[in-house]
Amino acid sequence: MKRFWEAALAVPRLEGGCGVVLDGRPLRLPGGSILTTKSRPLAEAIAEEWHKAGGAKGGEMRQDDVPLTRLLGAAQERIAPDPKPMVEGITKYGETDLLCYRAADHRLAARQAEAWQPVLEWAALALDAPLGITHTLMPVRQPPSSLAALEAAVARHDAAGLAALGVAVPALGSLVLGLALSLGRLDAEEAHRLAILDELFQEEFWGSDDEAAARRADRLNEVRLAARFMALMAD
Repeated sequence: MKRFWEAALAVPRLEGGCGVVLDGRPLRLPGGSILTTKSRPLAEAIAEEWHKAGGAKGGEMRQDDVPLTRLLGAAQERIAPDPKPMVEGITKYGETDLLCYRAADHRLAARQAEAWQPVLEWAALALDAPLGITHTLMPVRQPPSSLAALEAAVARHDAAGLAALGVAVPALGSLVLGLALSLGRLDAEEAHRLAILDELFQEEFWGSDDEAAARRADRLNEVRLAARFMALMAD
């Protein structure tokens, strides 16, 4: 779309919270509602991305230029009216969590145990969600009580937090890593490093692949976006 504004500013809203105005007009989301957030830092960051999008007035902008807006829009218009489907969808990742599946190769399995087991132990203690591991290709059935505890941990997030988890968890392939990121146990880089441990191990023997590296970079950007959104909401 063409950039139709000159100035983007974060402003307080009479109804409470903050919004963004484009040349004085409130920024509306695709569903028609006015963008609103309780976080002033997030509103300022969204105003900044709209300030940069498309260059000067009349320039072309893309939705990829405003990722924070897309996340807040998903939270406000899709998740907030009925969070339950999002909670259930995110929790599903706990049934086949990446950290629970260990390699048959003893060298890789040793690295996985060293890197992943402390995070699983954190989940057991902090979330009351001990999870079993397997060295076979067969799925491991996780304790219903642990899955319930993971669902409760997910459900404690508000709509914005769920939107961020909805980006981070698929990118990491792990609900445990996503919750560790959300709750401050890991930062974006460390969570992503743990998620790609297997790929990095394989590259030591078979060499790097440009397409795989590009996919990893995209996933890291998604995790960073989710982490930044979480941090802005917390400020």
